[in-house]
Amino acid sequence: MSGSGAIERLPTGIGGFDQVALGGLPAGRATLVTGTTGSGKTVFAVEFLARGISGFGEPGVFVTFEEKPAAVRSNAASLGEPIDVWESEGAWTFVDASAEVEESVAVGDFDLAALVARIEDAVRRTGAKRVALDSLGAILTRFSDAANVRRELFRIASSLEGLGVTAVLTTERSAEHDGVSRLGVEEFVLNNVIILRNVLDSGQRRRTIEIVKFRGAGHRTGEWLFAIDPQDGIVVVPLAFLGEPARASRERVSSGIAELDAMCGGGPYRDAITFLSGSPGSGKTLVGLRFAAAALEARERCLFCTFEETHEQLVRTAAGWDVDVEEAEGSGLLRVVAEHPEESSLEDHFIRMRRHVTEFAPRRVVIDTVSALERITNPQGMLDFLVALGAVLRPREITALLTSSSGPRLGDRMPPEVAVEINSLVDVTILLRDLESGGEVRRAVVVPKARGTSHDQRIRRVDIDDRGMHIGEPLDSASTTLVPEQPQQPAEPL
Repeated sequence: MSGSGAIERLPTGIGGFDQVALGGLPAGRATLVTGTTGSGKTVFAVEFLARGISGFGEPGVFVTFEEKPAAVRSNAASLGEPIDVWESEGAWTFVDASAEVEESVAVGDFDLAALVARIEDAVRRTGAKRVALDSLGAILTRFSDAANVRRELFRIASSLEGLGVTAVLTTERSAEHDGVSRLGVEEFVLNNVIILRNVLDSGQRRRTIEIVKFRGAGHRTGEWLFAIDPQDGIVVVPLAFLGEPARASRERVSSGIAELDAMCGGGPYRDAITFLSGSPGSGKTLVGLRFAAAALEARERCLFCTFEETHEQLVRTAAGWDVDVEEAEGSGLLRVVAEHPEESSLEDHFIRMRRHVTEFAPRRVVIDTVSALERITNPQGMLDFLVALGAVLRPREITALLTSSSGPRLGDRMPPEVAVEINSLVDVTILLRDLESGGEVRRAVVVPKARGTSHDQRIRRVDIDDRGMHIGEPLDSASTTLVPEQPQQPAEPL
């Protein structure tokens, strides 16, 4: 984080961005927003004006250099922004600068004095507090040399700051990690620079936002994951969901397995996040279904998200243990979300999950398995996901169960420092493991962590039959050895 200053901030209203910016954009200044094609520059510019109107009652002027106003209206409507209504109310004003772009092709060298005059007139007529110019690259590339680019960009920025408006100016980059802007000049003229990136990472697009500089004003450093959601627009994860600390509940709930509750000190707390890890076939989904069934028995709503089975497969699996998924769905107490991780980016999965939580208002959430999401993200992305998930669930006092096939800790393949941070986010850790004893493979369970309560840390035998899971007496560790989950790696002690 850079040093803080006394510069006044203008909240943008964009989900999570003002937390990155420590309050918003420096007021009365122009900010450069740069990125490659598809990184979200136009969406940022549109939302900057739209949030100003809807959230703060501040009129805005939108200067468009490439798209016609009709195209901007249409695209914004897909995000729920009624620009045509705001225009009729005098809150949103277009300045169509596409003619200046065409003129620059025909005439060659020229200046932007006439365009600046049009913008100044629009701001004064409407009392605008915000201005967005999208995209300056369409016209700046028409100038003959860098000196002209500097001169005209300074002309625009000085005019806007002289009017006292806060402005966003978008421009293009040639590559994600090669220079700040395409012309290499823009970032030196403007005091504030933001980079939007849209990187292909492990076969998935990953959008991030970075504040490169706010001259004289503090901000958070580094890249922050964000998504563009059809309903919520730009959402920076996880900062959009972090707020005041939730109160700590003292209420206990049942996992659906009495013996497991006893091992956890009487069951997880109402606002706890429980992490259950196990090898394939160890009973993770069964515990998730019993956890959901306990919610149904208590007449509580449960959201069950599965990333490894289809809805039909889950119905069949649940029926084997006398859990009628379809009947529970029909009662309105259960909502099942079955998706393959590769269908969307991690942040899109999260936003949809958050919307289910908001609309369905469950008291419990099951995610089976969260480790499947590792296929579409990197360690930092998984950490962001879990931080944001906790920020959504804890204030609502939603009891959560996350299952994983990744080993004794979520993300065994992650850097140790990230794995430690992730493990610190959960309240209860339950390990299901395979043990070899006397030529027989058995199952075992242990609870190494239960935050805020005493708990049984002994390794206990587990049996699974057609009636469910049964937890027995403590095992004699001297007569058992851990069956490795991955033969190429040394076994870890349970």
